[in-house]
Amino acid sequence: MGKFAVKETATGVKFNLLATNGQIIGVSEVYSGKEACLKGIESVRKNAEIANLEDQTADPVVAAVNPKFEIYTDKAGEFRFRLKARNGEIILSSEGYKAKASCENGIESVRKNAPEAEVVEE
Repeated sequence: MGKFAVKETATGVKFNLLATNGQIIGVSEVYSGKEACLKGIESVRKNAEIANLEDQTADPVVAAVNPKFEIYTDKAGEFRFRLKARNGEIILSSEGYKAKASCENGIESVRKNAPEAEVVEE
């Protein structure tokens, strides 16, 4: 089972979603406090399973409604995904992947791990 690792930073509180093997699947924004961070975790749990998929690297791009995962390429040409809540806010972002298939696997890992992941403090 994966876990949400909650961590204090110099400017607030953030979380990482970790897979069973400890790899970071996604990271959150920095929240003003722990309570807001925990609400962010609940939002990821709630939205990950039901999120649509919008592949912004496809031609043509087929727009999806929120909540959704967006696949896109960064400035380095790597594939990334972000999970957006119903209100359009980004609630989870991925690392860069060299292959699109790896990025898609990352999304599936979020769908699988987020709903049951325990919350731990680091």
